Amino acid sequence: MNLSEWEQALAQLENDLAALKARYAQIQQARSTQAELRHRQAHIREHLRRQHDREAQEELQQIQKQLAELELVLESQLITWSSFKQPFWQAVRFGGLGILIGAALQQWWSSGP
Repeated sequence: MNLSEWEQALAQLENDLAALKARYAQIQQARSTQAELRHRQAHIREHLRRQHDREAQEELQQIQKQLAELELVLESQLITWSSFKQPFWQAVRFGGLGILIGAALQQWWSSGP
């Protein structure tokens, strides 16, 4: 690998790390918002038990919709297949190479003196 390839690989790694940090921040924000909405939802439900208020019921429906949207954000994972592709195939390649070398050495040792 020459210097230019190393620089490109390092730049790609930095970009991937920045994307991972951004996704992590997004998930943290979504979790915080989710907790706030659940608290507000419980408060509104308690209010509706005491008295039926049309505005409160509409707000409750809006909160439920927002919670459903946050669930979708949180369901997606931080780690994707594309982040594992290169390490996976390197492990397969070098693991396979190791097995071949091991088999060759075993054959050589068993047929030796």
